[in-house]
Amino acid sequence: QVQLVESGGGLVQAGGSLRLSCTASGGAFSTYAMGWFRQAPGKERELIGAITKSGGSTYYADSVKDRFTISRDNAKNTVYLQIYSLKPEDTAVYYCGADPLLHTLVVVTTDNDKDLEVWGQGTRVTVSS
Repeated sequence: QVQLVESGGGLVQAGGSLRLSCTASGGAFSTYAMGWFRQAPGKERELIGAITKSGGSTYYADSVKDRFTISRDNAKNTVYLQIYSLKPEDTAVYYCGADPLLHTLVVVTTDNDKDLEVWGQGTRVTVSS
């Protein structure tokens, strides 16, 4: 089973961009579909999007389309989340997750019977206005 460590969070100004990284160790990274999630203060964790094992396809939640891009580099065991035009409402803890099934990543925040095989510990992003 892989372990996941997110990095790249911090304090940024509204309108800026940020790239988060999630690096895996201890397992076969390319056998996992990967997802990014976030949890804002006082809110439920929400899906941002997910990427297939090969990186050939991505899925994004409707609420975040156009400003978020997920990519992965299997040679570096890393998945990325690029965020553009940051807004104060993007302030949240950002998590990556791994599961053999892309479907599980897509539904985990809405299906109480599902959980991911692996979660990262999260990285905090604070956007100032």
